[in-house]
This record gives sequence, structure tokens and C-alpha cells, in this order.
Amino acid sequence: MQISAERALHVDRPRREVFWNAPNLITLGRIATGPLLLLLTLFPGRRASLIGGIAFLLISLTDLLDGWLARRGGMVTRMGKLLDPLADKLLVLTALILLVALDRIPLWGVPLVVLVLGREIAVTGLRAMASLDGVVLGASSLGKWKTGFQSASLTALIIHYEWLGVPVHALGLALFVAATALTVWSGWDYFAAYLSDEGNPQA
Repeated sequence: MQISAERALHVDRPRREVFWNAPNLITLGRIATGPLLLLLTLFPGRRASLIGGIAFLLISLTDLLDGWLARRGGMVTRMGKLLDPLADKLLVLTALILLVALDRIPLWGVPLVVLVLGREIAVTGLRAMASLDGVVLGASSLGKWKTGFQSASLTALIIHYEWLGVPVHALGLALFVAATALTVWSGWDYFAAYLSDEGNPQA
């Protein structure tokens, strides 16, 4: 039995994905609200820093929410897989710019900032290159640990001031060192896996 050209074209056409769903809207919201943290540079006092730190943490946690909604509702899309890590990177880069502007990252920490920025730019470029081959790179467990340490360290550095006897800034710097190590490690693993013959990486 022969199949018409129109029918064959219809069968071979990829399924169209629905972009405007709840998880993707949350991701877009994370992209839009992240730069608002820069307003903290106008009000760098104790209370504003606490509010900024809590806001940063809540925005970061929406990454867990949109991922859960996407998996639970069967709304995982290729565009969502690309936008989700991009939103995380924009949020981290915005926070780093903020912290450098407020001198909450000391001089010895500047090379760490450069490493983080370089890694994120490099991985974003590799993602784009992979997407040209039709490969969508998701997040691995190592990448998630990296994101978790980054969120915790940057939250503490934004809060900055001591609360309830806890040296929040010193804690944030220690966490940032650990986060930078995980960032470089996951980036290396990302490229090594992609360039190997063992399959596509997940980072």
C-alpha cells in the first residue's frame, strides 16, 4: 500500500512541542527577575542585604520547582532544557557582578570569579555547538551539586552581615571556594565527556 507524499511528510515531521507551559514560564521569570538583584547596589545596608539574599535564594529554588512540574506534568521540552541552565547561569553571573561591585568578594577571590565566568561561558558555547548537532545537554548530578553550592555561597555573600552570631560572609567565602572547585570540575567533566567516544555528556 502506497503512502501519499503529504502523508509521508506528516509522519516524518517532528512532534511540535508546547513552549508556553508552566515550567518554561517559571524559567523565563527567573531570567527576568535575576537582574533586579542589581538594585541592591543602591541599598547595600543590613536589611536590604538580608532581603536580597532571601530573594536570590527563592529565585534559585524555582529551578527545582520548574523541573518538578516539567517531569510531573510531562512538559519537558527541548527549549526548556536549553533555557533552564541558561537562566541559572544568568542568575549566577548577575550575583557575581553584584558582589564584586559591593566589594564583598575580596581581591584574592577575583580569580575565582574569572574561573566561574569562564566556565559558564565555555559550557554555554559547547551547549550551543551541541544543539547544532541536534543534541540537547541536560544537567548531571555533578552539575546540580555545583549549582547548589553556588546558590548557597552567593546567598550568604549577598546577606553579608552577621546574623544570630553566624559569620555569614566568612561562611559564604568558604562555600564559594568549594563552589568554584565544583564549577571547574564539572566543566572539565562536561568537555571530556562530550569529546570522548563514550557518548553524549550530561552536565
